[in-house]
Amino acid sequence: MENSKMNSQSHSVLPFENAPSTVLTARRTVNPNKSPATEALAWSENMDTLLANQAGLDAFRTFLKSEFSEENVEFWLACEDFKKTESAEKVASKAKRIYSEFIVADAPKEINIDFSTRDLISKNIAEPTLKCFDEAQKLIYSLMAKDSFPRFLKSEIYKKLVNSQQVANHKRWLPFL
Repeated sequence: MENSKMNSQSHSVLPFENAPSTVLTARRTVNPNKSPATEALAWSENMDTLLANQAGLDAFRTFLKSEFSEENVEFWLACEDFKKTESAEKVASKAKRIYSEFIVADAPKEINIDFSTRDLISKNIAEPTLKCFDEAQKLIYSLMAKDSFPRFLKSEIYKKLVNSQQVANHKRWLPFL
């Protein structure tokens, strides 16, 4: 038991395919051993690294807002929060809120998912489980990973952030600049 507990604590973020809910459960802190520029550069490694870092998540959200697609990350985060729900009453109320906010046709933050996924959720929302949004969440994660994330890394928002952090770092070490 102690050994398995230790192993689960040694991995802060696992790949999405293996554990879709691990990213949000990881602590969102800035690594004190990394400079801000190094931290920002690390976000380019993969989307899990970006989503596990609060500053990275904030920058990604800003980018998605500029592209009018912030509903994707908001839905993903709502699903991560939903999976941690323990009370049966809260499962039902949170599921209905997620459904009305993101899934139902013409929802305020409607996400782009296929008809069969939307239909399956609609049929199961009367008796929701903690897994009722898993398929939609995987689709949205995949969409962000293949589409939004690469564009974010090429965006002015990300480039300016990395460059400003690198300049700040140089000034700290080379104050005459």
